[in-house]
Amino acid sequence: MARRPADHTRVYKIVDAAQWAVLQEGLPWSGAPVDLADGFVHLSAADQVDGTLQRHFTGRSGLRVLELPVASLSATALRWEVSRKGDLFPHLYAPMTLDTVVAVHPVEWAPDGTPQVAALAL
Repeated sequence: MARRPADHTRVYKIVDAAQWAVLQEGLPWSGAPVDLADGFVHLSAADQVDGTLQRHFTGRSGLRVLELPVASLSATALRWEVSRKGDLFPHLYAPMTLDTVVAVHPVEWAPDGTPQVAALAL
């Protein structure tokens, strides 16, 4: 059975420095190469951010976690779909825009390789 995260009022997008620069231009952004290939923007719930960072971004520098309130996204474009371990992950079937981002959290890596996301309680 699919499990919905306890807190699903905010969703998060992990971007690198180049992707963040494009978003800051203020134009609609359709996502990273993996998003374009899959046909939607991959997002995470708060309790999924660490796992996503460790699985797909380990050791990469210049990363940021963008925080978006679910209420700022189109209800028809945001879908919670089964992904790894049967968890429901948020997927955005529309371009992202800067006006939906309410906070930007830089990512650092601890010496043991665990991600440290500033000001984001995970």
